[in-house]
Amino acid sequence: MRINENGNWRSFRHRNFQILFSANAVSNIGSWAQRIAQDWLVLELSHNNGTYLGLVTGLQFLPVLFFSLHGGALADRFDKRKVLIATNIGGGLSALILGLLVTSHNVQLWHVFVLAFALGISSAIDAPVRQAFTSDVVGHADVANAVSLNSANFNAGRLIGPALSGASIALFGTGPSFLMNATSYVLVIVALMNLRKSQFFTQPRSKSLANVREGLRYVQARPDLYAIMIIVFFMATFGLNFQIFNALMATKVFHRGPGSFGLLGTFIAIGSFSGALFSARLERFRTTMFVVYGSLFFGVSIIISAFMPSYAAYGAWLPFCGFAALTTLIAANSLMQINTDPVLRGRVMGIYLLVFMGGTPFGSPLVGVMAEYVGVRQTIFTGGLITIVAGLFVLIRYRDKVAVPEDFSVEVVLPPTYDNKS
Repeated sequence: MRINENGNWRSFRHRNFQILFSANAVSNIGSWAQRIAQDWLVLELSHNNGTYLGLVTGLQFLPVLFFSLHGGALADRFDKRKVLIATNIGGGLSALILGLLVTSHNVQLWHVFVLAFALGISSAIDAPVRQAFTSDVVGHADVANAVSLNSANFNAGRLIGPALSGASIALFGTGPSFLMNATSYVLVIVALMNLRKSQFFTQPRSKSLANVREGLRYVQARPDLYAIMIIVFFMATFGLNFQIFNALMATKVFHRGPGSFGLLGTFIAIGSFSGALFSARLERFRTTMFVVYGSLFFGVSIIISAFMPSYAAYGAWLPFCGFAALTTLIAANSLMQINTDPVLRGRVMGIYLLVFMGGTPFGSPLVGVMAEYVGVRQTIFTGGLITIVAGLFVLIRYRDKVAVPEDFSVEVVLPPTYDNKS
């Protein structure tokens, strides 16, 4: 198959990208299978308690607060491939241990909490390194295209993983889903070890100790970047809680079982996958204001979902929510990578991912408590409303300040206010 160098699939001309893409396809299925199984396991062990469900999600993302910035610094300082191998070993071990505890009928609720936190540590370090590694694999010119394809890959796993996990839980319990995910980590490690170093697009490394403060000063000098971060923080913290929303809507509102719960994940993935593919065609339209308007549409879609009267109607609307979310987040992710100096890209992505996931340790427990004491539909409505308010704030406050500095060309340079002495 001949790849068009200007087409929507051009990142596949890079052999290393092909290898990673294939391994990640399996890994994404495993990750989504575990997410469904973990949520269902918590509901089983806690007798459908929404507070505990929010707590375990919060614990899984809590390490982001402590490790994502340092993960970004590691990406700028050390061999990204070796760091990724280490983080995948850690993630695989946590999934394996939980799977063995479940299949041996020895699992307790505190086991799930501890292992979710352990998985979160690996993910918090892995995420900024993996994001920065994209430019090493495909080069600066293809980063935006690779981000779209990786998002499509991630959401293709979301199409298969939840449904597969839901069926597996109904037949065999939650244990096999965790073991499936542990196996998928092995494939990623093998893929990383088989990449050709000679085909990497080597990025300049920081000659200093890759101080996190340098990344923070850089972002503070760039309103086009921190406006995106404001949007992403409120979207992720209050709007992107579909795992909790779907679990509670399935069990508490519609009184459905694990198969129906898993199917809701597949419904939203249809929209997310479509949004990821569609985003590959929108590269020239990606601006900070695109992210702002996208967040407004996403907030409205969340509010509409709160009023859906039946399981069928709720499931039918989820693809629209997924589409709005992914087109917005892909644009945000691409802009953060493309418009950042390569020397600081790892640290800036560490900050971005801290903002993206850092509110979850507080937002998810809050969502769980609200759903338990205020109501599931009211909680979903509130999440959508907060997302809209955040988008309107950025629209009014930063509209005239979000243009990329004029001195930015294909290779991004540091803004004048940043003192680069490293």
